[in-house]
This record gives sequence, C-alpha cells and structure tokens, in this order.
Amino acid sequence: MSLFSNWRLRLFRWQQGWLYSLLKTRRIGPAQTFTDPNPLRVYAFLYASHAEYLVADRETRQLGLPSPAEMATDPERVLNPFFAVYRRSGRPFHRRGQPENSDNLLAAARYQFEHPEQDIEILPTRVFWGRQPDKEDSFLRIWLQNSGILGGRLLTLAAIVVNGRNTFVHFSRPLSLQRLATGCKTPEQLARKAALVLRIHFRQVAATVLGPDLSHRRTLIGNLPNRPLVQAEIHAQQQAGGNRQSLRREALKYADEIASNISYTTVRFMDMLLARVWNRLYDGVGIHNIENLKLIARDNTIVYVPCHRSHIDYLLLSYVLYHNGLQIPQIAAGINLDLPIVGSILRRSGAFFMRRSFRDNRLYAAVLDEYLHTLLCRGHAIEYFVEGGRSRSGRTLQPKAGMLAMSVRSYLRDSRRPVIFMPIYIGYEKIFEAGSYQRELSGLRKRKESLSGLISSLKSLRHDFGKVQVTFGKPIHLTALLNQEHPGWRDEDHARHNFRPEWAPAVTRRLAREIATGINAAASINPVNMMALVLLSSPRRVLSERSLLARLDDLARLLRLHPPGELVVVCEGNSHEWLQHNEQLGHVTRLSHPLGDLLHLNERQAASLAYCRNNVLHLLAFPALLCCLLRHHQPQSLHNLQQLIRTLYPLIKAELFLPWATEQLDDVCQYWLNVLQQQGYIRLETDQPPFYRAVDDRSEAYAGLELLARLLMPSLQRYYLVAALASEPCCYPQDELQQQSALLGKRLSLLYGLDEQEFADTGLFQQLTALLLEQEYLYQDHNDWICANTRIGELLEQLESLLDGDIRLSIRRSCQELACQVLAKRQDE
Repeated sequence: MSLFSNWRLRLFRWQQGWLYSLLKTRRIGPAQTFTDPNPLRVYAFLYASHAEYLVADRETRQLGLPSPAEMATDPERVLNPFFAVYRRSGRPFHRRGQPENSDNLLAAARYQFEHPEQDIEILPTRVFWGRQPDKEDSFLRIWLQNSGILGGRLLTLAAIVVNGRNTFVHFSRPLSLQRLATGCKTPEQLARKAALVLRIHFRQVAATVLGPDLSHRRTLIGNLPNRPLVQAEIHAQQQAGGNRQSLRREALKYADEIASNISYTTVRFMDMLLARVWNRLYDGVGIHNIENLKLIARDNTIVYVPCHRSHIDYLLLSYVLYHNGLQIPQIAAGINLDLPIVGSILRRSGAFFMRRSFRDNRLYAAVLDEYLHTLLCRGHAIEYFVEGGRSRSGRTLQPKAGMLAMSVRSYLRDSRRPVIFMPIYIGYEKIFEAGSYQRELSGLRKRKESLSGLISSLKSLRHDFGKVQVTFGKPIHLTALLNQEHPGWRDEDHARHNFRPEWAPAVTRRLAREIATGINAAASINPVNMMALVLLSSPRRVLSERSLLARLDDLARLLRLHPPGELVVVCEGNSHEWLQHNEQLGHVTRLSHPLGDLLHLNERQAASLAYCRNNVLHLLAFPALLCCLLRHHQPQSLHNLQQLIRTLYPLIKAELFLPWATEQLDDVCQYWLNVLQQQGYIRLETDQPPFYRAVDDRSEAYAGLELLARLLMPSLQRYYLVAALASEPCCYPQDELQQQSALLGKRLSLLYGLDEQEFADTGLFQQLTALLLEQEYLYQDHNDWICANTRIGELLEQLESLLDGDIRLSIRRSCQELACQVLAKRQDE
C-alpha cells in the first residue's frame, strides 16, 4: 500500500511551490553524499517538520535523485521516506522531557530486523532557517532558525518569514542501519541506538554550522577580570604597589578593546556586499580540499592559520567558510584596523583586535590570553595569521610564536576538546596593495591605515583582479604533536596559573614551522605564477612570443606530470590562454616587431610578477637547485650531488619552508634527477662511476634547464653576498651586517643587473644571518658582533661553483671595498 496517494502528492507539490516562493536555499555539507538511488533510503530529521520535508524533497530532486515523496507513492514501499529522531510534544513551548523515538524510526528498525540482508540507508538532514550563533539566553531566535525544537507550526512559519531567504540545507553522509544493528537484540534497542547516534550527529552538525552559543559580550567582558591569569597578574601588580580597583578597571578596558561583538545582521549584510565585491573584482574563487575540513570540523576546535598576502584575506576566508556551511571564525586583527566605522563592522563580523606589541604590558597579555582561552574552550573557530603582518615580498614569512604559544597553553589548561590547526594557502593573481608594497620595499615608511585611505582605495573596484585560489592544507593535530614532542604532558599539572612549561617553546617552534610548511605545501599555481616563473627567469625579462609559449608549455608539462605535492593545484588551460589572461590583467607588455612580437616586463610589471613568483618559488626549489649544480656542464656523480645538496638545502629549506627532512634528501634528489632526465634537461653518462651532465646548451631542452636554474639564482647570490661580506676581516653588529648586506645588494642590482626584488626585503637578510649563526657558519663574539667561522669557507666554495664568474667577482670586489671602508672609518673614530 502506498504511503502517498496521488492527490496527497499533488497537494505536497503545491505546498512546495508556495513555500519556495518565500525561500532562497543553499546546500551545505559534505559533497558527493549520494552514491546511488537506494530504494530503502530514508531521511532523518531532528524533529518532525512538514516544511523541512518539503525542502528536503525539493533539494533531492535538484540533485538529480528520485523524489522521496514520489517514491512514497510506490505501492511496494513499506517505509515512510521521512522520520524524526524526536517525537514532537504537540503543544507550543511545552517541555519535551525525556527523548521519545518516533514511530517511523521504530518501524524502520523492525523492518531491518525482519530483513537483515537489506540495508536501510539513513540520510541525516538539517534545515537551518538562518545561521545565527545566538546568545545563550536567546531562546526565541534559536527556535526561529531550528524549527520544531520546542514550538510548532506557528514558530516554523515565523522562522520561514523572518529567515526564509537565508535557508541552508545540510545533507550528511549516509548511515547504515544494517551496520548499527550489529549487537542489538531487539528492534527497540536498535531504534534507541540509532536515535542516540543521530542526536549526537545533529548536535555536532549544529555546532559546525552555527558555532557554539555566544554569551552576551558585556557578560564575557565582565568575566575576564575574574579569570585566573588576570587575577594572578592583578595580585602581582597589587603586591608591587598597584591599586586593585584601578587594575581591574584597566583589565575591563583591555577586554572591551579586544573582544568581538559578532552580529548576524552584519554577517548577512557583509555576505551580500562581498558577493557583489567578488563578482566585480574577481573572476571567481577557486576552493580546494574543503571537504576534508568539513569532516574534521564536527569533532574538533579549528584554528585557521592562513598565509597573509592582503587585507582581503580576512574577508575572503570568512566568506568561503560561510558559503560552505562552516561557522564563521573569530579573527585576530591588528588594532590598526580598528578604524571609525570600519572597526565596528569588522568587530561585528567576528574580528577581535589586538595590539602589535604588548611584551611589557603583562596585564594586557593576561587579558588577551584568557579571552583566547575562553573562545577555544567553548569550541569557537579561531583565525589568526602566524606571519604577523602581510608579506611584502610574496614569500611566506617566518612565523611569530605569540598567538601559537597562547593556543598551546590554552590547550594544556583544558584539553577536553581536540584542537586542529588548518594551514590555508590564498593565491591571488593581482593584489590591492602591490603599489604600497613596492614603495615600502624601496625604503619608504609604511602608511598608517586610515578611513580616508580606505575610501581612496575604492577606486580599485574598477579594476580586474583575476581569480583567487583558496586551498585548505593538511590538518595539524595538536594532541599528536604534543605526544611526539613531550609524551608525558598529560601527567603534568597544567592547571596552575600562567603555566609555562620549559618544554613548551620547543613545541611552539615546531608547530610554527609545520604550519608555514603546510601553507606552502597547499600552494596553487595560477596563470600569473606561470608567467612570472618564465619571464623573470629570462635575460632582460623579454622573450619572443614563440619562445614564451614554448617555455610555458614545458613548465606546465613538468608540473602536471610531476606535481610538487599532493595538494598542489596547477591551473587549467594552455599557454595561449595564459598569455591572453596576463595581457588582460596588465601584467605583460607586447612589443610589435616585424620578425615577431616580443613580450616584455617594465619595472612596475616586473615588481608585481616577482611577488607572484615568490608565492610558488618553493614548489620548484629542489629541481632548480639541481639545475644550478649542473648548468655549467660539469659532470657530477650522484654522490657529489647529494653532498652538495646536504650543504645548501638547510638554507633553502629555512627560507622557503620545504617539507623534506635531512634523511629524505638522497631519495628526493634521485627522484628529481630522474624527472629532469625524463624532461630531457640532463643525461646520465654510463661511465664508471656514472655521472650526470646537462644537455648541450644549443638544444631547446637546455633552455628549460636554464629557466629552472635562474629561479633560484637570486637567492644563491644573496647567500653568497652575506657569506662573502661576513668572511672579510671585519666583524659587524648583527643589525649593521643585515643593513650593509641589503644596501650592497641594491647597489649590485643597479650596477650589474641583479634581481632588485631579491635584495629589497631586509627581513630576508635578518633571517639568513640567524640561520648562518644556527648552522655555525657565523658566531657572535663577546661583544655580540658577528664574525665568520672557519666553516664559512666551505659554503663560499660551493656557492662559487654555482654562480657566474662575473657576478661572483663583482660581489667579492664590492664586499672587499665595503670592508675596507668600514675598517678605515673605525680607525678614524
């Protein structure tokens, strides 16, 4: 006997049409939920709701699957296609008391026992009438976005009227009732077991989509001065002569300065605004590997740690998460963004503001620590940028440990809910701040953020900024990391105030490196990256159109046949389409010539493309290093190549966050040698012992080898410059060594045509000096001045074998001249 008669189906369809005149739905949840049109599929809801049944049926048909309502008209159908976990009370605002399983769930359990060979597929389904993470005491709003929890049809109708244009439908992955029946002795036991599993699942889905309940901001701020770390700091400063009431007022002031004030109305407004902005500015947003995030977000607290390229990063990531059914994170933003009007909008969109530096303000640090701890303990998703500031050069910056250390300490204090760090790579084809970045790299001071500056930047809305790629990396589980670094951490007392175990900094440093490495491992290569890799590696930054297209095709073949990582995404299309796209974005200039057009980069374009090249330089760093070692046609045995790699790899790994450990280098070296041989760039001579050699430099294949080698050459020149300057008989204070290296690099770039962008970022010299100290090529004397160790000769010798002779001699001569000037100046003083 059919469960739906034809007239009931027609009425169902009429109701559905009327309902959808009020709705605008969006499907969220895991992709590819459905595998086949299972005739025994039933749709599970938390509470019985006719409106939700109508929505689920419509969305199912739009997915191209059989309609549950039409399946119910089948005379052979024995199960109702819809069932609810809870039986409704029937009276509005009536307490439901203990959970009561619905009759339809019990009927499904009985059928499973009667037909154990058949599997009933349960598809958990939730309909959210709006997605507001509500206050803990705002029961009415909760009812309006989760129909049927306590109210009846009247409240469901109110929810549809109020939030219908912002309806989200979440289909979860199917559950097998046959598998759940294992170990159950009666249908009633199976029904209770299934209901328990579904209740837990629906609770996790709600937390993932809506986020945890929010306390009123005023209550949260008022409680922060009473938290243990803040109380301990107030007591310490009171003992030193401070006034307790004044300190408490100061703590409240800090809490008010920091705390976000998320507003669903603002979130909805920003969603509509950003949808227009993205459509106007960008050709689209490519999203990769988000399905894995959706699965782990249900059971874990997520800390999003994206790379920081632009101020757009804040808005873009929240937009992507919101549109994919994930809760909006609480975002750590610099206090410089707390501008009039703008700061209020950002705060209501989930941003909390923090000062750039507060090392000497222990009370502020304690308030921020407790605020972050409160968010993590409640299960809020957090977002912050481990690089601290935006990258001016395009490289992933050295991570800062401050927020990471707070997150680790928070987890040590309360590890009941697992914490996962999610590295995220954001790749732009063009960024708003390109002009300001170049001004800052040239030595001008950074302009302070202001409302007038923001208004003036709105003129950028007229430009085309290409497409954006967002790739979610491999999750980093904090529990697993702690178990590896300090296995006995659970046995220690982590409840003490401001607990800072001496082993925690080492864990934080490793976590920081893994996050930066995870960001780079998830890089995506767009057409602008491809153009930058080719043209910036060409002499004088110009190529004929035929040569440019050939180099692009060679590089694309290498990357597609041998991707540098499992998460790396290589752009689609061909070289002709990429060239046209770059011309549309204004990244290249076409020069007409009777013998064939030339593609050229002017100074502005070269600076912009250098940023894009540095985004993905790490992906080709290893094969580029091998090409550097072989480009001069000197035969190299496998053993010699591996020895050279071991010397130079630590410098490159630290700068570009490469993933391979030292013990993996021999295998990685052999792999890339095989790849380069397959590409035709090198050949293996079968002498005794066998050795590798570059192909003839008159061949087309040699141009590909030269292109890869030139990618890494600017970095090797910078390494040689710092090592050569430090090896002169003249010691320097650390700051002076870095400053003189940068000045000398800029001078050489003007005199000899070196890559100016490589020497513009003084942070690279600071990082390199620290690494040379760590590797014991340099040391600090009793005055903390930097001096060369005897080992630096080995590094210089290997770098000299890679650089062209004229460049090498120019760097050496300039370093000697500078050292003589410094020594003469010191003698005069």
